[in-house]
Amino acid sequence: MKGSFRQSMAWLHTWSGLVFGWVLFAMFMTGTASYFRPEITRWMEPETGRPASYAQAAQGAVAYLNQTAPDAQSWSITLPDERQATARLFWRPAPSPGEEAPRRRGRSENRAVLDASTGQPVSPRDTRGGEFFYRVHFQMHYLPVLQGRWVAGLCAMFMLVAITSGVVTHKRIFKDFFTFRPRKAAQRSWLDAHNLTAVLALPFHLMITYTGLVTLMGLYMPWGVTANYKAPETYFEAMFPRAEEVERSGVSAPLANLPGVLETASEHWGGGRPWIVNVSNPGDASAVIEVTRHSGDQLAYAGGTLAFNGVTGQLISATPEPGPAVLTHRVMYGLHMGRFADPILRWVYFLCSLAGCAMVATGLVLWTVKRRSQLPDPERPHFGFRLVERLNIGTIAGVPAGMAAMLWANRLLPVGMAGRAEWEVHSFFIAWAGTIAWACARPARRAWVETLSAAAFLVAALPLVSAATTSRNLLGALLSGDWAMVAFDLTLLALGAALAFCALKAGAYRAAPKPRRRSRTVAAPA
Repeated sequence: MKGSFRQSMAWLHTWSGLVFGWVLFAMFMTGTASYFRPEITRWMEPETGRPASYAQAAQGAVAYLNQTAPDAQSWSITLPDERQATARLFWRPAPSPGEEAPRRRGRSENRAVLDASTGQPVSPRDTRGGEFFYRVHFQMHYLPVLQGRWVAGLCAMFMLVAITSGVVTHKRIFKDFFTFRPRKAAQRSWLDAHNLTAVLALPFHLMITYTGLVTLMGLYMPWGVTANYKAPETYFEAMFPRAEEVERSGVSAPLANLPGVLETASEHWGGGRPWIVNVSNPGDASAVIEVTRHSGDQLAYAGGTLAFNGVTGQLISATPEPGPAVLTHRVMYGLHMGRFADPILRWVYFLCSLAGCAMVATGLVLWTVKRRSQLPDPERPHFGFRLVERLNIGTIAGVPAGMAAMLWANRLLPVGMAGRAEWEVHSFFIAWAGTIAWACARPARRAWVETLSAAAFLVAALPLVSAATTSRNLLGALLSGDWAMVAFDLTLLALGAALAFCALKAGAYRAAPKPRRRSRTVAAPA
């Protein structure tokens, strides 16, 4: 019974990992990049400057808004943090008499991006930045958002199944972790590599997969909401209540000192960081300032909101503390996002997530290596085997090549090009699809070498491309002490070197000859 149970788990582990492995690899790769989403956005917006304090950015934002939209119905300011270089502004013009106030943030002329340190407007190039990698890893692309999230959730569920069944299947997985044999037979070496990358960050893999499902549990398991609320809108109104809009009094009054209000909010939160500021009726005696806490300065991924009198700066109200269930959900969300992490812990997240990418990739390769030895003619495999092998090559090399191609497009596409941000995104999928097509057209061994070499070049050459096309380069970042951009370029070089090493190993690989079975000699009877 034990043997049959383990065998059933082995079957489940193999096929749950293979069928969803290509999408999971892309999810892991883009999710890994998401841990440095602000830094990627900074790199992709070379027109922006350096991060600055939120108080300095708030002062510049108020000065700009007082000059640009003093009579607006409301202001919204997204403050920078230590990783972001700009403040994002939006204002809603006051409606004309008899006109209903618009509810959506519609027009681009009611937006502005300010340099965090100078308060001057900047015009960064049209780009999705690091936000694309974050979004695509859990809601896909070219699909409606909800459908994309269902696909991502299905893949994450099978990832969880693959991890748990893998622990059951490999009864010596922890022992084998200490016995990596890179020069043994191909199957043994790939299995050791798969075990190594799986066990190395097993708690992280379990945590990141489970919490990823929890973050979207309202979509996958909506029955609690439907059983207790008449409509989803009622639920959201209860969870995220909106303050009632206050009409202008018509009495002019200067706005309270915003940096001072932010400091009061930070003290109220025990040193928490302000993030989003909404000002209703600026310049009027009825003004109200709402300050929302930064979602990344604590483990629970959600910040409360404080309301202040917009003239005196006195605290009016605060959102109540969340209950145990809501707090648990926010902690799960925070663990998955990792925004609470300091730089060292963020790098731990990044490296563990890279180990997850390697775990998925080695598992995909292991499937082909194991089954090739079982084929009647390994040199002439059947169509199904060839398809899986080419998809493995095209995805393992194609996803990093596509991510690099998007960064190349960011530097090479004309800055004023219409639909520029979308074409950056298209370049990711074009490069990925092109890699799969190349892998299908070439012999497998050559395809591995050529696609990995191309991916290595695309990644490692990015610092040079950036230096040739913009003022943002490694030397300038070193001289100015911009260590985030220094680390960005050095990471690209390191990842490019890792891909080049994989290409060299693929070129040097020689399949071991299939051992022949010894024929038994039967002695003739006397």
